[in-house]
Amino acid sequence: MSENKILAFENKFIRHTWHNEEWWFSVVDIVNALTDSKDAGAYWRKLKQRLIEEGSQVVTFCHGLKLAAPDGKMRETDCATAQGIFRIIQSIPSPKAEPFKQWLAKVGHERVQEMGDPALSLDRARELWKKHGRSDKWIQQRMTGQETRNKLTD
Repeated sequence: MSENKILAFENKFIRHTWHNEEWWFSVVDIVNALTDSKDAGAYWRKLKQRLIEEGSQVVTFCHGLKLAAPDGKMRETDCATAQGIFRIIQSIPSPKAEPFKQWLAKVGHERVQEMGDPALSLDRARELWKKHGRSDKWIQQRMTGQETRNKLTD
């Protein structure tokens, strides 16, 4: 099962997907969040080339997964698990690296909690929708609609 999502780190969007029982994060999005590069894709290609030349195994942990591009189309994007991302972050000189590691650990911790208690994900969704200004009625309709869809697809 693959579930595409978007997270935000310091107002930078990080696309990620649940693939093979792990979260996979877009490397280019992370490079963009850490470097503020005008062309994060070019930065990642150059970094990847340098890492390969140095004999680093980091790049072997990256896989092309389809994520939604800004135009809405699904495009193959270099992605890595949290472990791979931590190794890539070590190669990027940036003062934002430590807060990003803490944020990534928080995301992973939340997912582990949700696996143990699925109700937490519902509570988190309600909280997020409220932060986005959704009414209690809208939230309830959304939750009911999702439950109905799940029953129909089961």
